[in-house]
Amino acid sequence: MTTVSVVSPSGAKGAKSQDVELPDEIFAARINVPLMHQVVVAQEAAARQGTHATKTRGLVRGGGKKPYRQKGTGRARQGSVRAPQYAGGGTVHGPQPRSYVQRTPKKMKTAALRGALSDRASNGRVAVVSQFVEGELPSTGSALDVLRTAIGLTGEKLRVNVLVIAQPDDEVTWKSLRNVPGVRILADGQLNTYDVLVSEHVVFTQAALADFVGRTGQTSTGQASTAQASTGQPRKEDEQ
Repeated sequence: MTTVSVVSPSGAKGAKSQDVELPDEIFAARINVPLMHQVVVAQEAAARQGTHATKTRGLVRGGGKKPYRQKGTGRARQGSVRAPQYAGGGTVHGPQPRSYVQRTPKKMKTAALRGALSDRASNGRVAVVSQFVEGELPSTGSALDVLRTAIGLTGEKLRVNVLVIAQPDDEVTWKSLRNVPGVRILADGQLNTYDVLVSEHVVFTQAALADFVGRTGQTSTGQASTAQASTGQPRKEDEQ
């Protein structure tokens, strides 16, 4: 397992910190770049509204009268001034409202997320903090000091994108970091492949990391038990 030091508000001032282990099944998994690309494309596609629309000749107002008689003018026959070849006419084969959602199995999403986290962890870009602010009052300055220490930019200006994972009810952390440029904060249940890949560093609070690992570990155990039940064969880990 990979071991990282837990940064605390007092640790940002030079105090001794404790260590926490990152599970290999999550933070040292196989990095499948094509899979991550497919999941990110599907995630971005699902965010599209798909409300684009153009008017065909049947939807454009006017054009009910034949512009001139069929024969005898020497010109090409026309039935409506709202035909596509006319200015102000309808659009041929234009975009119409539709859904861009792509079906992505849960196992693919999980594997892609683990690959993205493993890539950040292998480069030393996953950090853990006990909390960002001591006390019950939000403080952006104190939170930024802890964040800079966690990603190794102590005393420097924050110039990289950082993803912070906190618990949904951690109001002090949310209020302290929600308006900081370059910092995106998510709940531990909202962690996804796209946000990990667009961020240089991923910083967990200790409580959020425990919740995320517990939830992901239960999913892995359930999938393994289902596979064992369907095949009737024990896993290699159980045999050893």
